[in-house]
Amino acid sequence: MYATRNDLSHNVRREMGDLLNARLADAVVLASHAKQAHWNVRGPGFTGLHALFDQVHAEVGTYVDDIAERAVALGVPAVGTVEAAAEASVIAPYPRDANGGEAHVDALAGSLATFARESRAAIETADRAGDAVTADLFTGVVKGADKLLWMVEAHQG
Repeated sequence: MYATRNDLSHNVRREMGDLLNARLADAVVLASHAKQAHWNVRGPGFTGLHALFDQVHAEVGTYVDDIAERAVALGVPAVGTVEAAAEASVIAPYPRDANGGEAHVDALAGSLATFARESRAAIETADRAGDAVTADLFTGVVKGADKLLWMVEAHQG
């Protein structure tokens, strides 16, 4: 951990750092899933889905940055490499054979749902630890992830 004058206890900062890095891994993986869908979507609805998947990627990118910066603010190194994210994320791997719009919508919706669920649980964990700022961060993340999930699921048949 880095030296900091942050008044949260060392133990709380370490616990929140672990939590933040776990969700950072999920956010990095989710961002890559959105780009995978964006690059490879085909078929009816291509234009709308191509743009939507890019929007998901952009918004998740802000979560990546916010989560990583909160960890560092608490004196904990952010671990956001692709290798570390792939190892630590609880989000299922993206199906390599996804091709049509429905397949990408289904795959990305699943990734978003897992990310939202894990981030929602992080709110409670941060609250119990007494870190209202981290809880607030994840409240905003969940609000955005729920909206993105709704937008992606709206394309399901």
